[in-house]
Amino acid sequence: MTTTPASTTKAAAPAPTTTPTIIYSNAARFSMGQIVATPGALRLLQETGFSAAALLARHLRGDWGDLCKDDAALNAMALTDGSRIMSVYRLVDAKKLKTTPRSKRADFPTIWAITDATNEDGKREYTTLLLPGDY
Repeated sequence: MTTTPASTTKAAAPAPTTTPTIIYSNAARFSMGQIVATPGALRLLQETGFSAAALLARHLRGDWGDLCKDDAALNAMALTDGSRIMSVYRLVDAKKLKTTPRSKRADFPTIWAITDATNEDGKREYTTLLLPGDY
C-alpha cells in the first residue's frame, strides 16, 4: 500500500479589497465634494505615516493647519462667499512644529488641502490633497 503525503500548498489569500473612506463629522463647516490626491501627495503620506483621512477631517472642521492669519481670514470668508478654501499641513509632530519658527517651517514635508470654489449651482466639486510643488 502506498500513501501520498498531504499537500503542503496553501490556498491563495484573497486579494485585498479597497473600501472608500467616509468621513462623518458633526462639525463639518462645508462640503468637500469629490476627494482627489496627486501621486506625490500620496507618496509623502505613505512615507511619513500620516493619514489622509485625518488631514481631511481637520480641513473639513476648519482646522487649517499651519496657515498664516491672513489666509485663515480668507478661509473664514470663503465659508460664506463660496471662494476657495486651503489648508497647510506640516507632516511633523506637533511639538516640533510649535518650536520651529514660522520662517523655517516650509522645509518640513507639507501637504496642502484645497477645496475649490462653489460652482454656479453653489456646490463645491473637489478637494485635492497635493504637494506645494504640484500646484
